[in-house]
Amino acid sequence: MANFYEELAQDLAKVPLEVHGVYRTKLAGGLIYDGHVNQPTTKCAVIVCLRGQAEFRFDETERYTLEPGKVLLGGQHKRLEIQTAPDGFEYCLVHYLPVSPHGEDTRRLTDVSLLHAPLDPELHQLLEQLLKTASAPDSMGLLGKKALFYHLLNKVLQSERLHQNKDSHALIDEAILYIQENYAQPLSLGHLANRYGMKAKYFSYLFHKYVGIGPIDYLIQYRMNRAHELLLTGQFSVSAVAKSVGYLDAYYFSRLFKKHKGVSPGRIGLYLRRNRPS
Repeated sequence: MANFYEELAQDLAKVPLEVHGVYRTKLAGGLIYDGHVNQPTTKCAVIVCLRGQAEFRFDETERYTLEPGKVLLGGQHKRLEIQTAPDGFEYCLVHYLPVSPHGEDTRRLTDVSLLHAPLDPELHQLLEQLLKTASAPDSMGLLGKKALFYHLLNKVLQSERLHQNKDSHALIDEAILYIQENYAQPLSLGHLANRYGMKAKYFSYLFHKYVGIGPIDYLIQYRMNRAHELLLTGQFSVSAVAKSVGYLDAYYFSRLFKKHKGVSPGRIGLYLRRNRPS
């Protein structure tokens, strides 16, 4: 089963988002802010703590302490109460709404998630850029705001992935790069585990914990994506593409490709040949 940050990333990659207001707010210390107790929230939000501390209480049952290094995501249709610490609380907030034209389940994007993201210079700069573009009325400004928002989401989710894998992320990052550079070679789980001096089962566990899928599944999906890109050029035969991504048996490759892409590789090439200008 994928980690929650991987599941969030999958949903964010599939479901379009509308980005709304961007705000920087300071709250006085030692107070309770209950403006959303009787009027539930209408939008989701990314809330990044800049200074101080506060407890966010959603629907009276979910409680999250927010301080620098922690980020809240989601929270639509929730009754919300905020209690600030004595020294006050300052945060940056970006409102957004998932748009689901094809009926995708958006619950993970609207439920509340607590993520860990160090308040480093890159995060500061992203928030400052978002605040600058927040009120831009032109199309380029709106596009820039959306691009920055997706960059912010990616930054926060990557930070959570590193937080959950403190001891292994450098090794698994290197393993991912190795797979991407050597995907056409006859790689196996044993080969990958031996490369990093581990037993296959433990290496697979660490890889799955970090990425959300096992190393061989990652390898196969990477190969299928590369094969799809090559087939879309319309320049190569199925057997040539199969060999280029590590499969000498074109029939076996075709079965794998159809399983992962839902269409045979030959049909992609046939479609391109029929629709190519003469």
